[in-house]
Amino acid sequence: MLQSKLFFLLSLNAPSFIVFLRNLCIKPRRPLFIQCIRAYDCVILKQDLEYRTVRLAIFDLDNTLLGGDSDHAWGAFLCEKGIVDPQVYQDANDYFYKQYQNGSLDIVEFLSFALKPLTQHPIADLQAWHQEFMQTKIEPIILPKALALLKQHRDQGDYLLIITATNGFITRPIAERFGVDDILATEPEFLNNQYTGRFIGRPCFQDGKVTRLHEWLEKTGHSLSGSYFYSDSCNDLPLLEKVDNPVAVNPDEILTKVANERAWPIIDLR
Repeated sequence: MLQSKLFFLLSLNAPSFIVFLRNLCIKPRRPLFIQCIRAYDCVILKQDLEYRTVRLAIFDLDNTLLGGDSDHAWGAFLCEKGIVDPQVYQDANDYFYKQYQNGSLDIVEFLSFALKPLTQHPIADLQAWHQEFMQTKIEPIILPKALALLKQHRDQGDYLLIITATNGFITRPIAERFGVDDILATEPEFLNNQYTGRFIGRPCFQDGKVTRLHEWLEKTGHSLSGSYFYSDSCNDLPLLEKVDNPVAVNPDEILTKVANERAWPIIDLR
């Protein structure tokens, strides 16, 4: 009976529960207060165990859920708008993208390049440009089969997590568009209402994805039991090797070879 009341109060809000506890704190009711605390512990333990049994469905973003690369597309968008020098920036953008594709990207060097435009404009302008970017560049490359895959996992009660090397300024609105539960991205530093050009913590790239995910697991209480990870890129092999169900999505040449050798599923979302 008491546990049922606690479940009801917790489902409303924390203040309701606090008021309930305060009413039990008067001396004549101390035994009931102790009983309440014990019941509360049982409730929290039950909720915690239920939370930990939720299966993770993890997704790379670029060329997995999207039919293109959002980081490269943002650079192309900046060039088209004349926000950066078109020739110089596009050449560098293409150079880094080729490095990414063959698995040789120096992520620190790339971030120094990619985050610089964010430092040169007011946040209001950046946000306005990003809205246009979403409409003109991202919406056309959202894959219907990717949306169906997300729905499939959502309907199964899975926790949907995007993990991407692309910086959070670019990707967080995209994650919201997909309706996932959370996103881990390379985080650009933002101080005094301005991007600094630096990044926070470890870039979410290659082994860094594993590091960032383990930090997130410790923080949230989730586990990798029964987990899925979907990716197109050989850069994600470190994380693909950590989950219970690695899935290659329209994989690059290196990942195709590894997936075939290890009998990992290969799917087509295009």
